[in-house]
Amino acid sequence: MMRPEVPWYRSTPALAGLSAGLLWAALPPLGNWLWPLAWIAPIGWVLLVRPPNLPGRRPYAVLWIVGFLFWMAALHWLRLPHPATSIGWVALSFYFAFYIPVFVALSRVAVHRLGVSAVVAAPMVWTGLELLRGHLLSGMTMASLGHTQYLWPPIIQISDLAGAYGVSFLVMLVAACVGRVPPWAGEARALWPLAVAATAFGAALGYGHLRMSYTPADPAAPTLRVAIIQGSIDTELTGDPQIRMTTHDHYVELTEEAARRYPELDLILWPETMFRDPLITFEPGAKVPEALEGVGQAEFEERLRTELPETLPEMTRLAKRFEAPMILGIEQYHFGPAGAHRFNCAALVTADGVMAHPVYAKMHPVMFGEYIPFADRFPWLQRISPLAESLTAGDRPVAFEVGGLRLTPSICYESVLPHLIGRQIRALAAAGEEPDVLVNLTNDGWFWGSSQLDMHLACGVFRAVEFRKPLLIAANTGFSAWIDGDGRLRRRGPRRDTDVLLAHVAPDRRGSLYLRWGDWFAGLCLALCAALALTGLKLRGT
Repeated sequence: MMRPEVPWYRSTPALAGLSAGLLWAALPPLGNWLWPLAWIAPIGWVLLVRPPNLPGRRPYAVLWIVGFLFWMAALHWLRLPHPATSIGWVALSFYFAFYIPVFVALSRVAVHRLGVSAVVAAPMVWTGLELLRGHLLSGMTMASLGHTQYLWPPIIQISDLAGAYGVSFLVMLVAACVGRVPPWAGEARALWPLAVAATAFGAALGYGHLRMSYTPADPAAPTLRVAIIQGSIDTELTGDPQIRMTTHDHYVELTEEAARRYPELDLILWPETMFRDPLITFEPGAKVPEALEGVGQAEFEERLRTELPETLPEMTRLAKRFEAPMILGIEQYHFGPAGAHRFNCAALVTADGVMAHPVYAKMHPVMFGEYIPFADRFPWLQRISPLAESLTAGDRPVAFEVGGLRLTPSICYESVLPHLIGRQIRALAAAGEEPDVLVNLTNDGWFWGSSQLDMHLACGVFRAVEFRKPLLIAANTGFSAWIDGDGRLRRRGPRRDTDVLLAHVAPDRRGSLYLRWGDWFAGLCLALCAALALTGLKLRGT
């Protein structure tokens, strides 16, 4: 069948490119000023859902190319840590590029095969695909449609009902409604989508103001004075011992400044891995590494005993010196009968110098950034990568008791995954240790002050609202932050510079449907996507 000719401005490249360009502008780095563009950015994609046939030759290939270029621009910072990470940048953009043509294809099945309005189909399909992106291949939610609104607290309060996915649904719904109304519409019946958009938007905004106006007071609840230490040292893949010492001294100096400016602190936070000496632990009968072939078991364990005290006294000395508990980002090497394992940890040291047990080991390492898949079976994969060794994932969340409050740490990109943080909170609650405060330790010095900092911060804002718990972020090079349970940035550190932030953090006693039920809403949307995919395949075969 010949496809009818259409004006260039209604062609697939023009409409898809317009939406991609507007959404890119609504995201960091421009999104701090142009975020309102997100409410109209998807209109081009929605307009491609409506015609009986997609215009042009190979329109889905065009949609994929547009998606690839969009993600290459949005995630450009993935190339910054190391030349080899450019491979991951291209590979991730290649994979994410499929989501735009899939969105258009599934929405068209709903509209043209099942008679569903694009006003209903577009937001549900988009939300379901965002949930899929948050789980598939390790999961990634950065640059979600709803994240564009993180600087507008009232509109994101619905996140405690349906997560950030609910905000994405709302933004796409409004765009679909606006795109559904022809510019020449004059009859009242043709304007019903605008009434739907206004109603949904007004309801969300009203709910947001209501939730923000009611914060249950608990005068008996303790408040912690927390110093968040933000150093600024760009990170490179190097084993230079001088850099390790410079980093340690840099953070000690900033902590001294915090102690001078803010006496009687209840807690001090350092970012991920900024305590540079590793914590070494071992079990009796620990396996001797291949690199120490010829060293006997007794001699190996004696070496471990002599190295073990090197880290603990320094941690103890720091906490005693500043007369405050410290949560430190630190690496741990554990030697056991099964071999050596390296963990990325958060450790609490009390004011009297005692390290709390257990430490928290990062449960969700970043694929290719912190571990190489299958390297345990094929060691040559590790040797050809820029990573000297892979991280081992931790197996449980931890709640640290400080000043009458429970704090649960996450590390780096774990705050990007709402289902992971929710699962950790629910697991601790089941054990009678539900946290009052969320803490994220991260080293974003890999990204040289790029828009990655903004995207990571946006994820933190949504985690605070979703679970109605204040979040403290200690980030090397930024953005460190104190975020309250409404998602408001009470304090924020600078970009690629040093700072000491003081947070007065107290528990937020409001409940959260999202914490209780998780991704119930986005899960329904994903189920719809699966049904549409099966319907499309079935009808194509008939």
